[in-house]
Amino acid sequence: MSTAVEDIPPDTADQVVRNSSLLLLSTATMAGLGFVFWMIVTRLYTPVQVGLATSLISATNLIAYTSLLGLNSTLVRFRAPRRARNGQLTRCCLLVGAAACAAGSAYLIGLPRYGEKLLFIRQDPLHAATFVFFCVCVALSLLTDAVFIGERMPQYNVITDGLVQGLSKLALPALLLGLGAFGIIAASGAGYLAGTLASFILMYRKLKFRPRLRAKDTHLRDHLGFSLASYGSSLLNLAPLLVLPLIVLQRLGAAQAAFYFAAFQIATLLYAISYSVGEALFAEVSNNESRFVPLLRRSALVMAGAQIPAAVVVVAAVPMLRLFGAEYAAGAGPLLMVLAVASVAVAMNTWASFALKLARRLKHLVVGNVLYATVTIGLAIALAPRGLVWLGWAWTAGNLVAGLYCSLALLGARAPVAPSAAHSRPSRQAGAIARPRRAERPDASTPPPRTALSSEDGALAFDTNKMAARQAHRPGPTGALVTSSVLPNQSCARNGTSLVPRNAPENGWRPE
Repeated sequence: MSTAVEDIPPDTADQVVRNSSLLLLSTATMAGLGFVFWMIVTRLYTPVQVGLATSLISATNLIAYTSLLGLNSTLVRFRAPRRARNGQLTRCCLLVGAAACAAGSAYLIGLPRYGEKLLFIRQDPLHAATFVFFCVCVALSLLTDAVFIGERMPQYNVITDGLVQGLSKLALPALLLGLGAFGIIAASGAGYLAGTLASFILMYRKLKFRPRLRAKDTHLRDHLGFSLASYGSSLLNLAPLLVLPLIVLQRLGAAQAAFYFAAFQIATLLYAISYSVGEALFAEVSNNESRFVPLLRRSALVMAGAQIPAAVVVVAAVPMLRLFGAEYAAGAGPLLMVLAVASVAVAMNTWASFALKLARRLKHLVVGNVLYATVTIGLAIALAPRGLVWLGWAWTAGNLVAGLYCSLALLGARAPVAPSAAHSRPSRQAGAIARPRRAERPDASTPPPRTALSSEDGALAFDTNKMAARQAHRPGPTGALVTSSVLPNQSCARNGTSLVPRNAPENGWRPE
């Protein structure tokens, strides 16, 4: 039976738009205040100092992403029950913090091999320790962002990332001018520190978070495979973002690295449209997997409707680079136009990657990111001698190749469905309201039915037989996990998006 976008209940459709809008607002606020921050920096510091600092700031951000260990996706996709949520969050914070500390230290140790011009950060032990500390702060900030997304409270990311982080660092560049390039790094890191502290305060007050090491049912081990696959995919996805600034710095010089950073900062705001919609899609489908296909369509329409007009606006706004200085308009303008064209390829790659992760087609997701990293980095190395703008075309080609592959792989993907839904609800059009009814005991000789979506739904199908065998978990509306079907002779009651049987046995449904 085909599924139309109109079949999505209004509250769910609006929730996707609302959450993606809030995430985009968070990014826009952070980017807007960041724009002011870099205007101040470029007026106070030389292009060489800016180029050195931006290379290390990019490294800090990407080290933080690599330190997430895939746990940010796990916190959204597989939330622990309320009684174990504090334990799950505490363990994730400790793991991510330790990983960021180790990764930051390893980056500094390896600088002589790939960043000789950045060795100044190691000359002062205090500067080196501060760099590692900022890596931890950025990693925890990203992890807490995932916590609020998983709880469907992205408005708090607007406060922590957009306002607290952005405003807290504006006055620091002038105060730290005497530190040279490290003054820029310290000002940026202080903003992340303030944002991270604000996130934990909000988690304490709004989510009742309390540090707790001992807790059962955190399900971190149960979903270790998902975390590792997501982590491997993330590493491949981040590789070009880490390597390209180093290629620019080593092949073209520190001044060109500053121009590259300025152009990419503005382009990131454009890419935030697809990233925000993808994050909202991931959270909503994780909350209610039965609406995978219609929400996938909805997200594609939202991306397409917003991405192309936004790209036109960015191209028209190239003269705004003069706010950084006349040399930035000349050096970064052509690259920014190429990065704006790349937004369509970035959107396709982002949409297909999130869909594959939701459908648990993780092997194809990893292959897609291998293609993305290989094509982007390979072309960047080959084309760097021709000039900065050619790195933009390398970025475009990498996203286009990966996006096409992931989109083709998605055609054979299976829509995720909870085991409870497979057994307790009849096959019906997505979004339709099911009436609670008494389940019939299936005949032992008859296999469970296979319910498939039509070819009009992009050949996405799900097999209730396989999903029941896996006993996959899905988060309920309050984060609880539902792991069994409605048993015979049990009456049902509607609870949020689930059919919850009354008087369920202890080894069946887990109460929310």
